Amino acid sequence: MLRIRVANADVVLHPSGAALLCDEQTLLVADAHFGKAVSFRRLGVPVPRGTTSETLSALSAAVAATRAKRVVFLGDFLHSRHSHATGTLAALARWRAEHAGLDLTLVRGNHDDRAGDPPASLGLRIVDEPCMAGPFALCHHPQALAGAYVLAGHWHPCVSMGTRTLERLRLPCFWFGDDTGAVPEHAVGVLPAFGSFTGMHRIEPRAGDRIFPVADDVVRAIPALTGSS
Repeated sequence: MLRIRVANADVVLHPSGAALLCDEQTLLVADAHFGKAVSFRRLGVPVPRGTTSETLSALSAAVAATRAKRVVFLGDFLHSRHSHATGTLAALARWRAEHAGLDLTLVRGNHDDRAGDPPASLGLRIVDEPCMAGPFALCHHPQALAGAYVLAGHWHPCVSMGTRTLERLRLPCFWFGDDTGAVPEHAVGVLPAFGSFTGMHRIEPRAGDRIFPVADDVVRAIPALTGSS
């Protein structure tokens, strides 16, 4: 794990793609997309099974490692209306029973609008963006908001790493814009997608952005980028 400062607050970046707000003991998880695989299978697309269990195992490990008391899902908790399949909901219910003491909040995203809210039995507090936490506005969509530093998901960010002589790899990454107030519209940070069956979108960092790629279960800091990744 890697501890950094964002908006004058301590944030711990976990290699799963989650981020802990230390002062709030709150773990942020973006784009879990539970039920994405079953949604694809319903459409006749052959995809791997067990992705929901894999994502839930990663979530349990992140909660244990960070000792979080609260989890906030930054949108796209369920992938589609097909995510309400019996097997998917049963896996979520088992996980919830094992973590009954956790406070869970879902900040609705675009996929949540289509999928519908998860069952009330899962005990999530469900809100629209933004959800305030200290100096942060917790959102699904990356967007500038006056008076707060936004933490969001939606974009599934990644960067390309390598050299001309080595194969370039696409790595999921945390992407943090300016937090000094010098460029207010850049005061946005984006978490990588947490779900085990999600795509990635190559980002184009701006001068001064901080990028933290994840590789081999390690979050790494790289120098501020001045142009394309």
